[in-house]
Amino acid sequence: MSYLVKNYNRKKISFKNGKGSYLFATNGKKYLDFVQGIAVNSLGHSHPRLVKAINDQAKKLWHVSNAFTILEGEELAKKLVKKTFADYVLFQNSGAEATEAAIKAARRYFYSIGKPNKNRILCIKNSFHGRTIAACYASGSKKMIEGFGPKVPGFDHIQFRNFEPRFPNIKNKIKKNTAAIMVETILGEGGIKPIPDKCLKYLRKICNKKKILLILDEVQCGIGRSGDFFAFERSKVKPDIVPIAKGIGGGFPIGAVLMNKKVASGMTAGSHGSTFGGNPLAMKIGNTVMDLVSKKTFLSNVKKNSKYFHNKLKNLKEKFPKIIKDVRGRGFLIGLQLFKDQTNFIKQLTDNKLLTIRAAENVVRILPPLNVKKSEIDQALKIINKVCLIIEK
Repeated sequence: MSYLVKNYNRKKISFKNGKGSYLFATNGKKYLDFVQGIAVNSLGHSHPRLVKAINDQAKKLWHVSNAFTILEGEELAKKLVKKTFADYVLFQNSGAEATEAAIKAARRYFYSIGKPNKNRILCIKNSFHGRTIAACYASGSKKMIEGFGPKVPGFDHIQFRNFEPRFPNIKNKIKKNTAAIMVETILGEGGIKPIPDKCLKYLRKICNKKKILLILDEVQCGIGRSGDFFAFERSKVKPDIVPIAKGIGGGFPIGAVLMNKKVASGMTAGSHGSTFGGNPLAMKIGNTVMDLVSKKTFLSNVKKNSKYFHNKLKNLKEKFPKIIKDVRGRGFLIGLQLFKDQTNFIKQLTDNKLLTIRAAENVVRILPPLNVKKSEIDQALKIINKVCLIIEK
């Protein structure tokens, strides 16, 4: 009997240890893990540099209150600022916390300049910004808010369909009390749908015109997952606020909100806090991840290997045109859209020792570690090909 709450539909597989791209189950089987904690283990399981960082820091200092200066956090914030658009960083513990803090920062900015009624956030319907109560309502998913009333006010929604170059009717959705537009640069749970660069440019343009803020949620697609450090970088757009998490901790709980100087001016002492956010142990790990991801060849290897993977998956789409409908995504945030429900396909992959996870629109989400080996990609392709042959019969 399990004493855990039944809010997860857990598979009957348990793991005793992991190494790199692989997980080793208690049943003795070895699985190629292309879930990686849902894009969390950016460097795979038990990366030696992260293991060393945890052990070294654990012998020194785990936790101290944010009432004091935390040097490891100062170091990580400096690295993030030097590498990105941001002027300041606010540390949290998860993606949901980061998006909630991003919402607070946007509203607080307008409050600080004498416009407290400018507080509504415009989001994409059926997106995903986390499972906390405000994040659920920001996501605009009926399923996510079912049973969690009363409604949290302050959110409006726009549609994003079929990679359109423009968001339909967005101008009509922006009101006098709109504070910000918040979108995932690549919709993750919503089906692995990148927002085209021209759309991001359009959003920036309209935010400038309406004098509102642009929040780009990079919790899942950031920290090298797309092949660039941030997925929006290719568009040359500069957002005002970016929540991050997942990959920055390499498997350890870290969240953060990056913001420009203008937005940060509203976040004065006492405006927000986090007991565990920015603790020395988490910050040491985050610094180590940043050092590894920032190496000269790291992101170029992500681009090269992910391009190879995408091309091979497109070949499989041509080979199995009645099974694979589309190959989506960017970098190692990959979606394999099927014509039929993906449940059986994912089960067959698991039975053949490849772990993947679902997304909306019949998409199989494929999330290898960023340092995955080409031989491991080939192994995954071989398994996907085998499963397509099984289903084709």
